[in-house]
Amino acid sequence: MGSYAPKNILITGAAGFIASHVANRLVRSYPDYKIVVLDKLDYCSNLKNLIPSKSSPNFKFVKGDIGSADLVNYLLITESIDTIMHFAAQTHVDNSFGNSFEFTKNNIYGTHVLLEACKVTGQIRRFIHVSTDEVYGETDEDAVVGNHEASQLLPTNPYSATKAGAEMLVMAYGRSYGLPVITTRGNNVYGPNQFPEKLIPKFILLAMQGKNLPIHGDGSNVRSYLYCEDVAEAFEVILHKGEVGHVYNIGTKKERRVIDVAKDVCTLFSMDPEASIKFVENRPFNDQRYFLDDQKLKHLGWSERTTWKEGLKKTMDWYTQNPDWWGDVTGALLPHPRMLMMPGGLERHFEGSEDEKPASLGSSNTRMVVPSTKNTGTQQKPPFKFLLYGRTGWIGGLLGKLCQKQGIPYEYGKGRLEDRTSLMADLQNVKPTHVFNAAGVTGRPNVDWCESHKTETIRTNVAGTLTLADVCREQGILMINYATGCIFEYDAAHPEGSGIGYKEEDKPNFIGSFYSKTKAMVEELLREYDNVCTLRVRMPISSDLNNPRNFITKISRYNKVVNIPNSMTILDELLPISIEMAKRNLKGIWNFTNPGVVSHNEILEMYKDYIDPNFKWTNFTLEEQAKVIVAPRSNNEMDASKLKKEFPELLSIKESLIKHVFEPNKK
Repeated sequence: MGSYAPKNILITGAAGFIASHVANRLVRSYPDYKIVVLDKLDYCSNLKNLIPSKSSPNFKFVKGDIGSADLVNYLLITESIDTIMHFAAQTHVDNSFGNSFEFTKNNIYGTHVLLEACKVTGQIRRFIHVSTDEVYGETDEDAVVGNHEASQLLPTNPYSATKAGAEMLVMAYGRSYGLPVITTRGNNVYGPNQFPEKLIPKFILLAMQGKNLPIHGDGSNVRSYLYCEDVAEAFEVILHKGEVGHVYNIGTKKERRVIDVAKDVCTLFSMDPEASIKFVENRPFNDQRYFLDDQKLKHLGWSERTTWKEGLKKTMDWYTQNPDWWGDVTGALLPHPRMLMMPGGLERHFEGSEDEKPASLGSSNTRMVVPSTKNTGTQQKPPFKFLLYGRTGWIGGLLGKLCQKQGIPYEYGKGRLEDRTSLMADLQNVKPTHVFNAAGVTGRPNVDWCESHKTETIRTNVAGTLTLADVCREQGILMINYATGCIFEYDAAHPEGSGIGYKEEDKPNFIGSFYSKTKAMVEELLREYDNVCTLRVRMPISSDLNNPRNFITKISRYNKVVNIPNSMTILDELLPISIEMAKRNLKGIWNFTNPGVVSHNEILEMYKDYIDPNFKWTNFTLEEQAKVIVAPRSNNEMDASKLKKEFPELLSIKESLIKHVFEPNKK
C-alpha cells in the first residue's frame, strides 16, 4: 500500500489538547506541509498549546468556528486545503449531561458543515474524522477481546451519542459523495496541556494543592490511557498509511481502574491514599469499561512507546512547572463540573450539587467495596460473605451499596453466567455464603431489543441463570435470583381491579414478549433447584428519580402513558428485605412486590403533588400503545401475602411510594 502525501492540511480544534500535539508534531517533522489550524478558542483551548509552532513558516492559525460555512469554504479554497484532520469537539461527559445541546451543535452540526464544504469544493483527498471509544458503549467487565472497528455503536451518554451521530454523517458522505474519509476511535489520552476537567490533570492539580481527589462511585470503573505523544504519532501513521473508508481504533490493552490512577497520583505526591481519596456520587450513567481491539492500527506499524509510570511522571512534572497555564480552573476541579461553557474560558456552575440531594438508596458518597475480613489475632470470621452478579446493572449496583452500608463483606463475580468454569473459579476464590444473581438481559433501551436478539437473550436469561444455579447447588450455596413478575397478565380469573392477584404457584400466562417468555422458562426450570430463592420483581421504582431505569422516571418522560393498575417493587424497601431473606435462607418462589396495585395516573398525580406542580401528561389506550412498541407489555396484580406474612412491616405500594420515594424528593 502506497503512502499518502498531503500538501495543505487543515486541523480543526488545534488549540485543544490532542490536536495541538498533532499539529506541533506535523509542523516540526514535515516542513514542506502547510499546516492551517482553525479553533474558536473555547474554554478548553489555549493558544499557548501551539507556542512550539508559532514561529514556523509552514504554520498558520485562524480563529473561527467550524459551524461557520462561509469561513470553512473560504479557508478550503484560499489555502488550497487537500487534507482535513477534524478534532474540534465538545468532549467532557459531565458537561454533556447538563448542556447537551452545545454538544449537538458542535459535534454534529459542526461536522456536517465541514463535510458539506468538502463536497462543494471537491478538492479534499483525505478527511480524517476523530471520534472516541465511547461510541461503542460499555464493554463487558470480563471481555478478553476488545471492541473491534466493526462493532455495533451503543453510546450511553449525550457526548458519545453526538460523536456517534457525527460518525454516521461522515460515513454517509463517504458513501454518497465518495468523500475519502477515515475515522479514528481513541481511548483516553493524557499528558501536558490537557484542560483539568479531565481525570489525570484534575487529580494532579488537586494533589498540588494538597486537596482530596474525588472519585465517582466506587472507583472500579476501568479506563485505558495513552500518552499524548504516542497518540500524535498514531495520527501521523494514519494520515500517511490509513486506508480510505476504514476505521482505526487508537488504543491500548493496558487498563487501569480509576481508584488505581488516584493511588498512583498519591504515590507521586507522597500522599496517603486512604486520607486523600474521597468517594462522591456517580454520574447518571458511568460506563464500567471501554476496551478496544488495537490490532488494525498495529498492522500499519504503530505501537505505544510510553509506559504508564513514565507518562504520568512527565505529566506531573509539566503541571508542577506550569501551574498557571490555564488560569483560574477552580470550577473544573469540582467533583461534578457541569458548567455552561462560554468562549473565552468563562465558567458558570449549574445550581445544585450532590450535597443538596436527599439521601437515597440510589446515591451514596461512600466507598462501595468492603474488603474481605481476614482472620488476624482474635478477629472473627464474618458470618456472611456475598458474591454478587450484575455489577453494571441497576439492582446489582444497589446491592453492593447496601452490603457496604450493612458491613457485609462482598465481591462482584468476574465470570460470565454462561461460562461454567469461570463461575466455579469465582466460588473458589470468593468462598461466599450466598450468591445473588441480578444479572440478565432486559434489552437496550427496553425489552423490544430482545425480539431481535433472541439467542443473546436465551444465553444470559436461561442458560446463564441455570448454569449459576447448578454451580451453586454443587457447592451447597443458596442463590437469590432476581426474576420478574412480568410473566402474567390480567385474565378472567384475575380481572383488573378485582384485588385477586397471581400467587407464587400460578403458572405464567403472558408470553407477549420474548423477554417474558425466557423469564417464564427459566423460572419453571428453577423450581427443580432446592437452593434457589426466586424473587419476582415488577416495574422497579427507587428514590433516585434521575435514574433512567426507574419506572417513575420512564413514565414521567414519555409523551403518552397507558393507565393500568399494576403491582410494583419499591427497591428502597424491598432490596434490604432480599438481604434479610438470604440471611434467613429462604427458598422457593416469592412475589417480590409491595402489596396492592397502583396505576400510572395515580403515580403521576403523586409526582405532580410532590415534585412538579406544573407536570402534565396524556393517556393513550393499549391499542394506541401497541402501534409504538414491538412487543406487548405485561399488566397484572401479584398476591404479596406470602411476603407480607414473613415481613409484617412491609408497606402497601402507595404507602411505600410516599414514604420511600416522594417524601424524600419533595420539592
